[in-house]
Amino acid sequence: MPGLDLKPLKGDFGVEALGVDLSRPLDQTTRDRLRDAFGRHRILVIRGQTLSPAAHIDFSRSFGELEVHVLNEYHKAAHPEIFELSNIGPDGKPNAVHPDRGTLFWHTDASWQETPALATILYGEQVPLNGGHTMFADMIGAYEALAPAEQVRFSTFRVRHDLSISRLKAGYEMTEAQKKERPPVVQPLVRRHPPTGRNAIYLGSHGQEILGLPPLESLGLIERIMNHATEPRFIYEHVWQAGDLVMWDNRATVHRGTEYDTAAEPRVVRRTVIKGEPVIAA
Repeated sequence: MPGLDLKPLKGDFGVEALGVDLSRPLDQTTRDRLRDAFGRHRILVIRGQTLSPAAHIDFSRSFGELEVHVLNEYHKAAHPEIFELSNIGPDGKPNAVHPDRGTLFWHTDASWQETPALATILYGEQVPLNGGHTMFADMIGAYEALAPAEQVRFSTFRVRHDLSISRLKAGYEMTEAQKKERPPVVQPLVRRHPPTGRNAIYLGSHGQEILGLPPLESLGLIERIMNHATEPRFIYEHVWQAGDLVMWDNRATVHRGTEYDTAAEPRVVRRTVIKGEPVIAA
């Protein structure tokens, strides 16, 4: 597409694509350039879009097959591939209820699946004037900033990821059918990022236990690693505007939302998730 330009967001972490209209089908050259930019930079931002659910799904399929989330209470009617989060009540006004407080914790989407999600694509229909930002941490940068001895040690660890426990910590309980469908899985603490060949820390709120360590040591080390990985030097904070589309690589990032006034500020966002491939340990 003539006019496509790529603007870095924070060093090599994140890029904004300018001159793109996702309401119309993209030509193959543009799709290829966007896929390449996403693979290298891990975050792709495209602002100023008017995107129907069907167009959202069409764009998402440029990057792979879509998942349908186990938490089916968030599915958008007629589009099960879309997971919608909204604080709008039946009267059309903000209802003072956060749609999913689990999103306020640092996490990487679907690390609780044996084959986790590759990418998430989030579109902002309505966004708050204050708060409701999304923060991203560069887990490749965090890994590469570790001391060499810690890089070697951490690469030997495996971590149990459990969606039901992380949901409980956020104040929710899964149904027994959902728990049966998504039992705990074990993932490496450090995984390879295929597009760049670099290593990334693979952790977040779904990661509950480092196998082989005493419980207190495991919890303490998880906390220390996450504190390191979410230092300001590794963070890109996205301040939403209505019509923004943000795509991130779950293989090499963690993210979280920030608080906003759910009683006064409307927020309606919808997302699709791209199926991943088996995790490659470092």
